[in-house]
Amino acid sequence: MESKDDHRRDLGRIGEEIACDLLRKMGHRILERNYRNGHLEIDIISIDADGIHFVEVKTRRDSIQAPPQYNVDRAKQSRITKAALGFLHSGKGLPLSSYECHFDVVAVTFSGGSYSTEWFPQAYIPIYV
Repeated sequence: MESKDDHRRDLGRIGEEIACDLLRKMGHRILERNYRNGHLEIDIISIDADGIHFVEVKTRRDSIQAPPQYNVDRAKQSRITKAALGFLHSGKGLPLSSYECHFDVVAVTFSGGSYSTEWFPQAYIPIYV
């Protein structure tokens, strides 16, 4: 029997796949998915003509709760920023460390049999770590 956590994880994976498709359509090249730096994680790292994008994906089913993007609070932003610094100082990220960095959010909301996506470029600018 599938647990609630399994269902939520599956929904999140589907949302990340949808977000990758959206980013590719906008000209991004996906560099990493589910990048881990210790216990820190970034859902998607992509690059386009504007620079490198660290993307948090929030997926929800339509409900009366707050929109998915509202769940990227200061604590989450700080964790993503620390993970981004780890990436930029790694062998994979070092060649990209001179690129402009963007911290984006993609919200995927399922309602009935369809979904909607919203991209929030430069959703926040990290001023703390």
